[in-house]
Amino acid sequence: MTEPFKVRVTVRAYELDTQGHLNGAVYHQYGDHARWECLRAAGVSLDELLATGVGPVTLENTIRYHRELRAGDDVDITCEFDWGEGRTFRMRQELRRADGALAAEISSLGGLLDLERRRLVPDPGSHWRALAETPGLLGL
Repeated sequence: MTEPFKVRVTVRAYELDTQGHLNGAVYHQYGDHARWECLRAAGVSLDELLATGVGPVTLENTIRYHRELRAGDDVDITCEFDWGEGRTFRMRQELRRADGALAAEISSLGGLLDLERRRLVPDPGSHWRALAETPGLLGL
């Protein structure tokens, strides 16, 4: 099994809450950032995706917190796709401090929305595979 895609970010002071922890909303932003970086690394262009008449949608995000993140912490964020059958797919992400400590897990449910019909496309994996230069990064 290959290693999941990973991107590193550094927690900035303005992303903290009043207790000095990373603000909960920023975990979502980090997850989004890592997902887009994974797609970019796989060779998927947002412009090319939109030109096909579809766009990505997040249907559900769940965060499980394990350890705090504070200003200056380097955080590695992974992305692993779980392709099932049907109109949706799952994404698993881990946020780990540079020392390896698990800080949080994000579980997401996503799909691809037909922008004209406003309905999810039937097989999102095949659509991503057609656009990706390196579909293996997407688990395809």
